[in-house]
Amino acid sequence: MRPLTDSPLARDGHVLILAYDHGLEHGPTDFADLPSTADPAGVFDLATHDAVTALAVQKGVAEAYYPSYADEITLLAKLNGTSNLWVGEPNSAVNWTVDAAADLGASAVGFTLYGGSNHEVEMAEEFRAIQEDARAHDLPVVMWSYPRGEGVEDDTTPEVIAYAARLALELGADVAKVKYPGSREAMEWAVQSAGPVHVVMSGGSKTDDRSFLESVEAVMAAGGAGLAVGRNVWQRENAAEMLDALGRIVHDGASVDEALAALA
Repeated sequence: MRPLTDSPLARDGHVLILAYDHGLEHGPTDFADLPSTADPAGVFDLATHDAVTALAVQKGVAEAYYPSYADEITLLAKLNGTSNLWVGEPNSAVNWTVDAAADLGASAVGFTLYGGSNHEVEMAEEFRAIQEDARAHDLPVVMWSYPRGEGVEDDTTPEVIAYAARLALELGADVAKVKYPGSREAMEWAVQSAGPVHVVMSGGSKTDDRSFLESVEAVMAAGGAGLAVGRNVWQRENAAEMLDALGRIVHDGASVDEALAALA
């Protein structure tokens, strides 16, 4: 695994990915409360913020918008995804090749794996092909490691999150994106389980400022590399100020109270 000090995804070993793959994964409901967020250009503008180390988007959005921002943004190409209209066991269609992402200028690729789904085996095989292609292009690989499906009763328990982090190691990812397991101690277990793979927290649904920042602080204290966040940033009217706050915690080691000052 490439050290984060030598990774295009990181700054000084820390990661703050702005995720915007929600239009495919969740549909327009994620943009309903703040309709301007449906416009990718606004989120690309937001991704030029100093705290952001990469922007994760799907193929169509990347092709339409990234060329205008290529000098300002590090592109994390999300290679698979499935709409909320899908009603079967968790699965995710491969929508993009590593070659095409690299040709567009992507600096890294991302892939969702649903461990515990009835489709886990085929998804792991798809990941193998993508991981090997990414190695040939010298591109880091981020695994959205989200256990769910018939094999998973609760996808946020410490045991499940530690397993999710371990899956990323066993299958060859460079970075594991996992849900927050509820405490610093549980996140330490996930980080330990991942070995040399760098663990980042998934930002999840929008929540109140302090609770969200406290979870980020706990992740960093547990040895995590940072976070990949979408709705907890761009669903807010004060999105740039939230990135200021996150940058203070992730990059500068500030406390929650110090970070909240950016939101005052």
